[in-house]
Amino acid sequence: MRVVTSFPHEIHAARTVRIPMPDGAELSGRLWRPVSSDGEPVPAICEAIPYRHRDLTSVRDSIHHPYLAGHGYACLRLDLRGSGDSDGVLEDEYTEQEHRDIEAALAWLAAQPWCTGRTGLMGISWGGFAGLQVAARRPQSLGAIVIASFTDDRYADDMHYMGGCLLSDNLAEAGTMFAYSTLPPDPVVVGDRWREMWRERLERAEPWILKWLAHQRRDDYWRRASVCEDYAAVQVPVFASSGWADGYSNAVFRVLEHLDVPRKGLIGPWSHKYPHLGVPGPAIGYLQEVVRWFDRWLKGRENGAEDGPVLRTWMQESVPPSTAYEERPGRWVGEPGWPSPHVRPMPHPLARYRIAPVGEEVTPGEVRVQSPLSVGQFAGKWASYNAPPDLPYDQREEDGGSLVFETEPLEERCEILGAPAVELEVAASRPVATVAARLSDVAPDGRATRVTYGLLNLTHRNRDDAPQPVEPGTFQRVRVQLNGVAQAFPPGHRIRLSLSTSYWPLAWPPPEPAELTIRTGVSCLVLPVRPAAEADGVPLRPFDEPEGAEPLPTTQLAPGENSWTVSRDLVDYRSVLEIVKDGGVLRHDDTGMTLGRRVVERYCSVADDFASPRGDVEWSMTCSRGDWSARTVTRTVLTCTATTFEVHGHLDAYEGEHRTFSRDWARTIPRDLL
Repeated sequence: MRVVTSFPHEIHAARTVRIPMPDGAELSGRLWRPVSSDGEPVPAICEAIPYRHRDLTSVRDSIHHPYLAGHGYACLRLDLRGSGDSDGVLEDEYTEQEHRDIEAALAWLAAQPWCTGRTGLMGISWGGFAGLQVAARRPQSLGAIVIASFTDDRYADDMHYMGGCLLSDNLAEAGTMFAYSTLPPDPVVVGDRWREMWRERLERAEPWILKWLAHQRRDDYWRRASVCEDYAAVQVPVFASSGWADGYSNAVFRVLEHLDVPRKGLIGPWSHKYPHLGVPGPAIGYLQEVVRWFDRWLKGRENGAEDGPVLRTWMQESVPPSTAYEERPGRWVGEPGWPSPHVRPMPHPLARYRIAPVGEEVTPGEVRVQSPLSVGQFAGKWASYNAPPDLPYDQREEDGGSLVFETEPLEERCEILGAPAVELEVAASRPVATVAARLSDVAPDGRATRVTYGLLNLTHRNRDDAPQPVEPGTFQRVRVQLNGVAQAFPPGHRIRLSLSTSYWPLAWPPPEPAELTIRTGVSCLVLPVRPAAEADGVPLRPFDEPEGAEPLPTTQLAPGENSWTVSRDLVDYRSVLEIVKDGGVLRHDDTGMTLGRRVVERYCSVADDFASPRGDVEWSMTCSRGDWSARTVTRTVLTCTATTFEVHGHLDAYEGEHRTFSRDWARTIPRDLL
């Protein structure tokens, strides 16, 4: 990324501002704005997230908010209620209180003498969610949003439940927020009341997975703030982006299809990162695109930001399997709308262990699969953060426990864009059963690179809000939707579809092992084929190189550690995936705050005992400056029986070496056809 040090506008930066809320609480933020806005008001942009603007995200924030301020915007990076130095307690995600607070912050910005009264929202992940959700509430001043790595469907397309299956990222993210929500405010900012504020956070803390497991089907808890319930509520222009290695690429397609406002979609090869910091590369000049979008809709400049393709995506070329990539080879392609007139769903019949050409008559038959619990150990994370390497590895070992269908070697190049699907006539031997479907690119040497995947809990085959047990032995017609992707398969390669009955630890297994019987001939793989010769006729405006403002200085005081280890004990047949993410100890030189954070995730199971899966997420976080230090240790453990989930949580808080708070949780939650 190119560092920009000179901007059209000189910048005034306020390290900490206090934003008053209607109920008397104050939220903490950092504000950048042009010096000239004292006499020439500018639009304001807000990013509202719970990740501590003075340390956890300060370096990232310093790259893009001063950049936007230097191009004529007032930029507020707001800590949500209960996070950082903001008043209150953070008890859950995307609450009514959170949305009211963001609306109040926008109203505060719009009323400032240095603001024109026009505002925008931007953000990635939580900030992207919040931007779309608050836009649907139609704040008076809001004129446009820019969102990355987001979803419009909190139940079916977040890290909670996928195809009605419980994702292990549900546990991992709950562990993250258990740690973050119990951190203390900074005494330098809030003064002597920091202990009182911290104590309130500790006493009201609870492992968030308890809330999320209490809602195992799509109910009003998830419908609230799911914009897919009412797309018409969004009435401002939307610039939406994500990455193929992320978990959130599907929502870009849906908002392009369903919103009736000026909109643009962008999907690159990236993991869960802003596109100007995107890994795998290539990263792009995303901040330039953001400025163009806000200039068009907040300043009224006729700059053509709405022109060109509605969707731009990175068409990925074939690569060998790897758990991390610096770059993904490919090219940018554009679509005039979504659904695209260039993409055609092509149904390939499934023959016995073979993906047949479109239109081939296939003799009906039956094939069966019952996978070992080990299938899924090389699946990677639901959403890649690219640290530690967390992409899926070579699929051949996974395929050993799966039902595999494969094309003949391709005679010509095949490109797909969109969401593949598998339509199955299937019977299960148990009332609760899972289908995991993986699409892979198989090279001539046999190496298999996973391209995309999808999950379906068969009890959710019709509806997520009203699951129904499977009648064992009865055939049903089901559709397994895979994640959207743009992928080229070269001549000589094969396309492989792999079906398994487990995908642990990416998804929690069903209560007991189940055998699936699949009818060939009437089942098919539907590929969204994009003929390049037809679709690539219009040249695309190239992206600028990635650039941003100079990041805030930090000093690494102790090194970090990252690892991803799969182990198997052939004495007791225990398999373990251990993930270590340790940021070491980092001093934020502008505030003097030193932050240490370490998380260890362990997912284990024994042989094919479906009651043995266990997830264990432990965080340790330390904040310090001079003689002052505060530390929290949080742990969340999830186990199961055939009928229940068992949650154990633990929280210790220390001031210096003295433990000032400790609490344990133990909760049994019935399994709801899961």
